[in-house]
Amino acid sequence: MAHPLAESFLAQRPVLLRYLRARGASEEAEDLLQDLWLKLAATSGQGVERPESYMMRMAHNLMLDRARATRRRLTRDDDYHRDGAEDVAAPSALADLIARERLDQVDRVLAALGERTDRIFRRHRVEGMAQRDIAAEFGISLSAVEKHLQKAYRAIAAWQHDDGTAAMSTEGRA
Repeated sequence: MAHPLAESFLAQRPVLLRYLRARGASEEAEDLLQDLWLKLAATSGQGVERPESYMMRMAHNLMLDRARATRRRLTRDDDYHRDGAEDVAAPSALADLIARERLDQVDRVLAALGERTDRIFRRHRVEGMAQRDIAAEFGISLSAVEKHLQKAYRAIAAWQHDDGTAAMSTEGRA
């Protein structure tokens, strides 16, 4: 036996589709009609005096439900991303302590290279001064500035390699 509203649904399908699209459902209109069909199939359909009005109301309610669900999902996603951004922006006290300790270690590495190399490195990498200007300030050649910078880069790279090896060996013991 056929469902009491099946014939009305098939007859009203183009009207329902236009109704949903006119109210902004566009690409979701077909999906909403499928949902409507499933809901109609789940009801007995007995006692519905005006099937067209009944289906129009159901289509409207389905569209509202979908819009609410989309709004909730977007709000939830936005909250999730905002919370994640705050976590990234505000490092933990432990991460801050580790970063400060590493910076102190780099300061010691640079200090061990001598005052001139330390100052040249800081003027170039921290303050952003051009190598040519550093050479003029210190009264040395551009080549000498480059050699001081290479010395600092090699020392920091060696420290990073040693520090990384030490970090890996302590992680293996944990």
